[in-house]
Amino acid sequence: SHSVAQAGPVPTALAQVDREKIYQWINELSSPETRENALLELSKKRESVPDLAPMLWHSFGTIAALLQEIVNIYPSINPPTLTAHQSNRVCNALALLQCVASHPETRSAFLAAHIPLFLYPFLHTVSKTRPFEYLRLTSLGVIVETGFHRAGLELLTSSDLPTLASQSAGITDVRALVKTDEQEVINFLLTTEIIPLCLRIMESGSELSKTVATFILQKILLDDTGLAYICQTYERFSHVAMILGKMVLQLSKEPSARLLKHVVRCYLRLSDNPRAREALRQCLPDQLKDTTFAQVLKDDTTTKRWLAQLVKNLQEGQVTDPRGIPLPPQ
Repeated sequence: SHSVAQAGPVPTALAQVDREKIYQWINELSSPETRENALLELSKKRESVPDLAPMLWHSFGTIAALLQEIVNIYPSINPPTLTAHQSNRVCNALALLQCVASHPETRSAFLAAHIPLFLYPFLHTVSKTRPFEYLRLTSLGVIVETGFHRAGLELLTSSDLPTLASQSAGITDVRALVKTDEQEVINFLLTTEIIPLCLRIMESGSELSKTVATFILQKILLDDTGLAYICQTYERFSHVAMILGKMVLQLSKEPSARLLKHVVRCYLRLSDNPRAREALRQCLPDQLKDTTFAQVLKDDTTTKRWLAQLVKNLQEGQVTDPRGIPLPPQ
């Protein structure tokens, strides 16, 4: 196995055998005949091999092989003929890319190579079949792993996301990840126009995909550059506000506490921007002002607090006449 540099000393003979297997599978990725099995084995092992990401990134031809897997299914996207088998196979490749996206040693290079762009066509799909749902969800997972480390996405359990790699074993403290990493990710996402793709999924995806897409939008909004970007033009803001409004309406019919949480957080963050706050006074859905969600949120103190703060933000600075009735803006 010349193509993979030998990593540090390995304590037990058993681990040594396992490492040899890992090297063998990585080598097998570069040959089409052995690739499918190697993808499956490596995606199963990625939790237990902390340095798998650098091994994948630095070994010859490996990333090219993973991209080949992605490009191979483009013809099955339009018209949408993706089968369960094709979807599972490409999702194993995506699981390995999640691994590369989340590792501190490979993340910047992964972004600099614009690899997430290869997944944007998947995010653009609208077919409701399971293979497509799984493909979109796993693709969103790569974006999430690239910079957000799922802090705050704790409501998604590992059973929900078969392929969202758990935190890279080498990182125990999220705060240890420097802020500049996040900035780099936000800049990448803004310049590559991920927002319309997220909004599309927020409008029509499954509840789980919607939750992950809304979480990505929330992370972009929580960054000052991201908030300024979305509030810079009326078109951008109104597109976001329109989709959030539709989601609130949908949630009043089919409640989901975890999705509502991220929607409310997006609204609250938008209300930090003066121009957006003015607009939200006119267009915040009534369901967020009345008791529609009282039952859904009865145990969720955080979201209740955010909602109260949102309403307060929108009331502040409004001119009231002496009887305490807000005057319409002149």
